[in-house]
Amino acid sequence: MIDRPQLSVVATLYRSAAGLGEFHDRVTAAARALAGDSYEIVLVNDGSPDDSLDLAVAAADADPHLVVVDLSRNFGHHKAMMTGLDHARGEKIFLIDSDLEEDPAWLADFDRTMQSTQSDVVYGVQTRRKGGVFEQWSGEAFYGVFNWSTGLDLPRNLVTARLMTRRYVDALLLHREHEIFLAGLWQITGFAQTPVEVAKLSLSATSYSFRRKLGIFVDSITSFTNAPLVFIFHVGVTISFLALASILWLIINRLFLSPPQSGWTSVVASVWLVGGLNILFLGVIGIYLSKIFTETKRRPYTIVRRVHGRVEK
Repeated sequence: MIDRPQLSVVATLYRSAAGLGEFHDRVTAAARALAGDSYEIVLVNDGSPDDSLDLAVAAADADPHLVVVDLSRNFGHHKAMMTGLDHARGEKIFLIDSDLEEDPAWLADFDRTMQSTQSDVVYGVQTRRKGGVFEQWSGEAFYGVFNWSTGLDLPRNLVTARLMTRRYVDALLLHREHEIFLAGLWQITGFAQTPVEVAKLSLSATSYSFRRKLGIFVDSITSFTNAPLVFIFHVGVTISFLALASILWLIINRLFLSPPQSGWTSVVASVWLVGGLNILFLGVIGIYLSKIFTETKRRPYTIVRRVHGRVEK
């Protein structure tokens, strides 16, 4: 039978070699202070191009509490985190980034909050979003559009760091869609969740380019709502209505007022009407196709090449 530790700490590795040693030391100290010797640290190598994997495997050889999950390639931050949660065995699971912008010492504060509030999740929110004016504005715009289009109330300025109970993580892992937007999954999984204000450091420039951020925005919206398809449908209805109204006006104008140039009326009216009906019908079909597409995706989050350091008992 596999012994279940009291605590699992989960983090991902991508270009993490420079700070990996310090991160391991600080996470170990925080985990020991909370759980004594009953803890594990799960590091997921997300196809890191530097020597993060070699350093992590060497650390796992020396530390029996450390487990390294090596993915077959880079799958993305969110998918790597879900893989780490899937490999975590603890009664409580602490998820955190490994870049040291999030302090492992937050674990103690999160645990005290969890006990006092009887929450299943305690998560960090930034007191002030890091970055310049554009990052501040784009972040607010994203949360506003996402919450409006999905009907969810996604907390603003979330950080990765969060402490979760076993039952919450088990419920979170029931979500199996391929396009993963973790902040949304965290929210729709439910349970009692309590925010804690934290001050996240800014030690390096973000690795998320504008193109990547735009891709995440599109994925998050399309994964949690069919609002874009409904919008297309409404556009089609509006165009069709305007086309019919225009046709009626053109007929009245031709019969009772000044006749337009020959041929213009029929061409414009037919283009508007057929174009509007095409958008209308494509919107309806798109809504059904989106449902089928969502239900038929059965791709894995990631592919694990090897797990280093874990000894099953």
